[in-house]
Parts: sequence; C-alpha cells; structure tokens
Amino acid sequence: MFHGLITIGTAIPAVRVADTDYNVQQTQAQITEAVSRGVEIVVFPELGLTGYTCQDLFRSQLLLEKAEQALMQVVEFTRSLDIIVIVGLPVRVTNMLLNCAAVVQRGSVLGVVAKTFLPNYYEFYEKRWFSTASDVAPDEIYLAGSPVNITPEAQVFVTDKGVRFGVEICEDGWAPVPPSTRLALAGADIIFNLSASNDLTGKHDHLRNMLAQYSSRILCAYVYSSCGFGESTQDVAYGGHAFILEDGRLLAEAPRFSLDPTLTTAQIDVEKIRAARRDNSTFETAQRGVTAIQVKCRPCQEERPQIITRRIYPLPFVPYGKKADDEFDEVFQVQVMALAQRMRHTKAQHAVVGVSGGLDSTLALLVTVNAFDRLGLDRKGVIGVTMPGFGTTDRTHDNAVELMTRMGITTREIPIAVAVRQHFDDIEHDISQHDVTYENAQARERTQILMDIANQVGGLVIGTGDMSEIALGWCTYNGDHMSMYGVNAGVPKTLISKLVGFIADHHDDPEVAKVLHDVVATPVSPELIPAAEDGTIRQKTEDLVGPYELHDFFLYHYMRYGYRPAKLHAMAVHAFNGSFPEVNTYDAATIKKWLTVFFRRFFSQQYKRSAMPDGAKVTRVSLSPRGDLRMPSDASAQIWLEECNAL
Repeated sequence: MFHGLITIGTAIPAVRVADTDYNVQQTQAQITEAVSRGVEIVVFPELGLTGYTCQDLFRSQLLLEKAEQALMQVVEFTRSLDIIVIVGLPVRVTNMLLNCAAVVQRGSVLGVVAKTFLPNYYEFYEKRWFSTASDVAPDEIYLAGSPVNITPEAQVFVTDKGVRFGVEICEDGWAPVPPSTRLALAGADIIFNLSASNDLTGKHDHLRNMLAQYSSRILCAYVYSSCGFGESTQDVAYGGHAFILEDGRLLAEAPRFSLDPTLTTAQIDVEKIRAARRDNSTFETAQRGVTAIQVKCRPCQEERPQIITRRIYPLPFVPYGKKADDEFDEVFQVQVMALAQRMRHTKAQHAVVGVSGGLDSTLALLVTVNAFDRLGLDRKGVIGVTMPGFGTTDRTHDNAVELMTRMGITTREIPIAVAVRQHFDDIEHDISQHDVTYENAQARERTQILMDIANQVGGLVIGTGDMSEIALGWCTYNGDHMSMYGVNAGVPKTLISKLVGFIADHHDDPEVAKVLHDVVATPVSPELIPAAEDGTIRQKTEDLVGPYELHDFFLYHYMRYGYRPAKLHAMAVHAFNGSFPEVNTYDAATIKKWLTVFFRRFFSQQYKRSAMPDGAKVTRVSLSPRGDLRMPSDASAQIWLEECNAL
C-alpha cells in the first residue's frame, strides 16, 4: 500500500459447469495475471470453483469433494504469492451445505464467509440446495487442510498494512439490510461481493446505480464480481458484471458479454474513505455498539512498487463526462437561487457589481442578471460599475462595457486614478513604488465606490471574489475581499473558467457569447500594475501565486480528505503528467514549489477567511468560517511546510 492506495482486482474467469479441474486452472491463470499487475486482493464470482449453475448437482458428494480439492489447489498455488484471493465454493458443515466465500492467502484459508440471504423467487431457488449463514452455529471446521472458524457473525479481515475488508455474496447486497452495512460500521474499508447475477434488460444499469449509491451511503469501496461466459444458459444468461466503486464513484468496470476471461483492476484510496467517515458524524453515531470478528491476514513477503496507477482527474472541481452540461447548469442555478433568496430577504431592488472584464466579475454579473430575471425585477436595477485604474487594459475595459451594455443593465464608469493619486499624496506614498500599498489602495478605492453606490440606491454589493482566491488569500483585506454577498465564494477558478465558457456556448446572443469567450481567453490578472508598452496585461496572477489548476487540485483533496503534502505531491505528479490534454503538464519540482506556496498561503491568510461575507456553498468544498472550515487564524503551518521541503 502506497499513500493509502491499495490495488484491487475483480476477476471473471472462463468456467465449465461442474468441471472443477478446468475452473481451478482458469482461476490460477487469473491469479497469476493479477500478481503481474500488482493486485493485492482479487475477488472471483460466486461458486466460481464449481460454476453457479450446477443446480441439483450440488447434492453430489463427488462435486462437493472436488470443490474442496479445487480450493486446496488454490491454497497451494498462493503459497509463494503476495496476494489475497477470495473464491466461491459450496462448503459442507455437518448437515448443512453453505454457499461460501473462502479468503485465501499464502497457503492457508484465512476465513470463510457464508451467504446469508438466499434468493428463492423468480428464476432463483437457492434454498433447494443451501442453508443460510443465519442457521450456522459458531464452530471450527477443517477446510482444504486448514482449521477455519465458521460463524454467522460479521467478519472483518485486516491486512498487515491495516486495510480492513469484508465479504458478502450476491443476494446479500440486494437485501434491505445487507451484511455489508454491519461490516462497514465495524470498520471494513472495502466490501467484496462474489455474485452470480443473470442478465435482464435494464438490470445492469440498475445494478451499477444501486451499488454506487450503496457505497456512497456506507462510505466504502465496493468490489463486485459476477459470473459470465461458460455458465449454463438453460433458462437464463450471464454476461459478466464487474465493478470497482469508491464512495459512490465508479473507478473501473469490466466489458460485458465477453467470451474471454476479464480482470478489472483499480487502486482504492483507503485514506479517502476513512477521511470521509471521520467527517461524517452520522456514520460515527451509527457505528456505536457494532462489532465484528477480526481476522488477521498474513504479512506481505516483499514491499510492493511505490506507484500510483489509479486514474486521477486533474480538475476535481470541473464536471466532465456525459452529464457535464447538466452539472454546469446546476452550479449556475445554485448561485442564482442563493442570490435571489438574499435579494428577496433584504427586499433590495438594486444590486451593485464591479465589472472588470475578468472571469470572476463576469460570472458575478451573469448570476446577478439571472437572479433579477427569476425575481421579475427590472435589469436596470443591476448597476454595473467599471472602474479603470493604473493597470486597466483596453481589452478588459471594452469587454466589461460591451457585456454590461448587451445585458441591458445600468452602466456606470468611474475612473479611480485621480482619487488614488490623492490618497497617495495624503499618506505620502511614492506613486512610482509599485508595492502592496500601491496595489491595495486601488482595490480599496473600488470597494469604497461600490459600497457607497449601494448606499445611494439601497442595494447590495455583489462580491466577485472566487474560492481559489479566498484559499490563497489573493485578495485585498477590506478591499475586493469584502462585499454584502459573495456569489462566487463557493466556486473555484478552474470551475469559473469552464462555467463561463459553458454559458457562452449556450447563450442566445452571439455578441454576448463572443465577449464571454474572450473573457475566458484573457490572462487572469488584478490589473493593478501598469500594462506593458504594447497595452497587454503585464501582471499575471498565475505567474505570481502559481497555476490555479494546481492550487484547485491541492485545495480539493486537502479540504475533502485532509491529505498530507507528500500524498498531494504524488497525486499531482501523476495527474499532471500529460495524460489529460485539457490541462498543462508539470514536473515534480514545479509541483513541489507551488504546493509549498499553497500551504504557506493557506495558513497565513486564514484571517481573511475568518472575516469573509456570506456566500453559498456550491461544490463539495467550502471555506466559510461558519461552515466547512473552522480554523484558527494563528495556526502554524510548520509541519506541512517541513514535509513540503522534504519532498
């Protein structure tokens, strides 16, 4: 295990019904493949050593003996291998026959789990052959040459690296209260399900969605293996289902209806699961009084390669895939509804927005205009104010004016240069000294103008600052840091860029869409330093504080799961390695540099977040001091910075 990551496999072998010799050979072949791919635990389908569809052949003494012999072969085969194998077979216990999963590691059977819920409806009639785990009296049996405890109690297996897993079988996962609920509450990070689910129209999607929701509800990883080609098609067909899910997210899925064996692998992040559970007080409450038998696995024989193989998307805040457009629209609607509620509550008929021609103020304006439309208010009540200063370029100024005009709002232009020069004279600041005073004086002048106009009209100042800036403290205290409602407070920069692009792509006014696309293409800048001689932006934010795509990556994973710098660094190196063309590529040294900046600024700038105005949470992360982040402003970043420096 590396940084809490464990490589898991779900195998669907070729089978022949009741041919245990053939089935064990196929199982061994897939174990070999799993070892070569770095898999640490692999699960096979229900009753895989015999085939699930043996029907009344399960009453055959010979088949039952051959099944145990097949398990002995698997046990012996694993003696020198560093892998845990979970296989299915029928197991005799006194006068009962149980549908079981055997957990095998390095030449021994660690434990046996019997199926609890036996389907006996429609095409299933398992009670004809099997007894339920509920009828088992705790006992010790000999299975494949090993003494093994058989029990109806929940069993949690614990690896030498501390990973905890439980096992359930097929119908168990469909039950109203599945065994895995107790297993998860007893500490199992991963649930393995050995299954034999036949194929019906629409069943696959239903199964996938059910397991995704379930793994999210019990905050676990869920690994599912269901039998495929080779099972009897006398009355039903088996297309093979294999899923690896993590807290509701599908990590990997096998191709269905394959005539060949499949092995699906993925890395599961156990630290992520445990962090989610620690943050969830409901899960903690549900755990009270829940216990399980602990079964210790054997130590690994050798250290595994320290690599990350799981897919890590570099833009965790940004929707992607088939439903991306719906999610972009949802983000926007959350912002609109949040502002609409604040407008209605305050009975304000006016909103004041500083419009710079940059990304943040553009989105804030779009949200405000749409909120006015939803409330049935006249768009003229939206007062857009452009306030050109020492660093304002023609590009951003013209985009701001064009956008406000096209949106049909009230437009005001108030240059700030004269007022700021007077302020510099008052405080005896050299105007040629382009330091923090030079920059912040402009930001505070703009905020004063917006606040005073809001007082004139009895309206609200709409904050434009985004969550990425708030995380880094890249805002002027009591300047752009302050507003009466921050509509972008829950939206990070990477999401804002894509969201404005999405709105542009779907806008019904081509001229507005043109402006929006140019805003997205404009370098991010506060424009507080004079422009270059050719009129282009000289002060580029990402040159100063680092790429927002890196900072948003750090922010998401730190806030959601509390990952340490070493793990964040390893994940970022993997995520930004060129596999995703929509983001830049960064080497390890560059990532280390900006990771250090992230933690230094994140800690030192908390005082600004402690005094931030209201603003709705939009994604799964929020920096509100009244919500997700209760952090002392004088906390030390020393241990985080030390680990960054040691990378």
